[in-house]
Amino acid sequence: MRQFTDSEALSGIVPEALGAGVRVVRVDRLRGGSKKGVYRVHTSGSRAASVIVYSWAEAEDFWPAAEAVDPAHPFVHASGLAPFLAAQRRLDGLGVRVPGVLLADDSRRRYPADVAVVEDIAGGTLEALLETDPARASHALNELAAMLDLMHQQHSQHYGRVDVLERGDKASGDSCEQLVLERAVEDLAEAAERDPGIGSAAAPLHVRLEELATRVAPRTQHGLIHGELGPDHVLVDASGHPVLIDIEGLMFFDVEWEHVFLRLRFGDRYPALSRPGLDPARLDLYMLAMRLSLVADPLRLLDGDFPHRTVMREIAEHNAKEALALLVQ
Repeated sequence: MRQFTDSEALSGIVPEALGAGVRVVRVDRLRGGSKKGVYRVHTSGSRAASVIVYSWAEAEDFWPAAEAVDPAHPFVHASGLAPFLAAQRRLDGLGVRVPGVLLADDSRRRYPADVAVVEDIAGGTLEALLETDPARASHALNELAAMLDLMHQQHSQHYGRVDVLERGDKASGDSCEQLVLERAVEDLAEAAERDPGIGSAAAPLHVRLEELATRVAPRTQHGLIHGELGPDHVLVDASGHPVLIDIEGLMFFDVEWEHVFLRLRFGDRYPALSRPGLDPARLDLYMLAMRLSLVADPLRLLDGDFPHRTVMREIAEHNAKEALALLVQ
């Protein structure tokens, strides 16, 4: 049985962030996280009625342990205080809105894991706003497009997560497209073992991946991307402005990788985020690779005790169908 945090565990860390007279009144564990715990902590004696606490405790990570993981690999499941702080500094420095950090602590003297206390953006997600107030959401979507333009215009000759590059390390691999191909081949092999439809089409899918990869020309500049930006990873503040969360995977990479994910997650709303000048060859390869990833990853997550199992199965089933559809295009 996994043991999550509670008011008593947070009674030391939150007052340190907000002031000695602050008292923790209630703690709500927010749904959705698979790599870290996200808690809304309600307080008294503070100007902030609530804050958010990120906990990178081992019990909060539902992903099965991977063998021989290269921590600098761009596609390793980014998690931890160091990647979060590096991403928060980079985005905040650009003027891209992210929650403000009130306290970050990796000493484990006050709390038994790496932890961060950040401001609570209480306006809900862009995903919810798109359903309840499309007009207001449209303004936030346009602001998000401007934020993404600013990010994608930041260039680096090197690709990799910002925390990896900041400490002077080099991401593995020869190119973004090669890394995507290698990951897609691995995801295909894993998905083929778990999904009958993918299994029956594994050979033509592999041929298609290789064919698409041969069409991609070399590139020497990479943009700054979120890496997993859906409308559920965008909060909207009380004034209607977007705020990015789940930023630990922030990296320099091909912006086409970002746009493929945006297209999948924003659906009919994606045209507001689309931009000219994207490489069609990369988009084609990355779309098939992303579909295969969204089959293999949810099924891999279900090897453990992740609680929201139905939605993971639905994601895998949907993307398996979409991957097979790409064979006939």
